[in-house]
Amino acid sequence: MKPVVGMVVSNKMQKSVVVAVDRLFHHKLYNRYVKRTSKFMAHDEHNQCNIGDRVRLDPSRPLSKHKHWVVAEILKKARIYVPPSATTPADLSNKTDVPAPSSS
Repeated sequence: MKPVVGMVVSNKMQKSVVVAVDRLFHHKLYNRYVKRTSKFMAHDEHNQCNIGDRVRLDPSRPLSKHKHWVVAEILKKARIYVPPSATTPADLSNKTDVPAPSSS
């Protein structure tokens, strides 16, 4: 088997990730290209993968019932959303109060 490239869709397991691999094939009857997605479980030794990462998988010996792939490298890291920190009372005291315009 040859290496495949896909997107990490789950990393909730220890040392394991689920990777979705898309492929296009030509449908002869409809004369269109159709996209199919396959999900593979892969071994991630150091738990480095996050959801949304683009990874390359290499085939390996069976590691468990469903794991036959190993994460070879992370091609592109996902941009992870970090919520803004809550404002502290010290931050609020530093701001100057601007009076609202009065409508008269």
